[in-house]
Amino acid sequence: MSKKIAAKNIRIKRAYEPPAATDGKRILIDRLWPRGIKKTDAAIDQWLKDLAPSTTLRQWFGHDPARWPEFCQRYAAELRQQPEPLAQLRALAQQQPITLVFAAHDELHNNAVALRDFLLQ
Repeated sequence: MSKKIAAKNIRIKRAYEPPAATDGKRILIDRLWPRGIKKTDAAIDQWLKDLAPSTTLRQWFGHDPARWPEFCQRYAAELRQQPEPLAQLRALAQQQPITLVFAAHDELHNNAVALRDFLLQ
């Protein structure tokens, strides 16, 4: 069984917010690169496309808060199909602070929130 991850080690932040020294390792977890952001300005250390929701799931969700509980369940099922990148992310979060970077406008209902909750379970 893996070691528990401290909640303080996983932060979430919009890609459009400036990077900070306290971010730790910045990991983009969207399948698409955020619009209008230069790669040099984003200060992304790692881009984990494989841990992003599938295109089908993302389009189904459409950032509709009414679909949030079902989105989280479906996304968790997709995450379980990616054991290797998920294990790497867990190991990293156990060792140091990380920031899950996302592009969505809704800061409460997005894949970074769902992924953080999944990792902390």
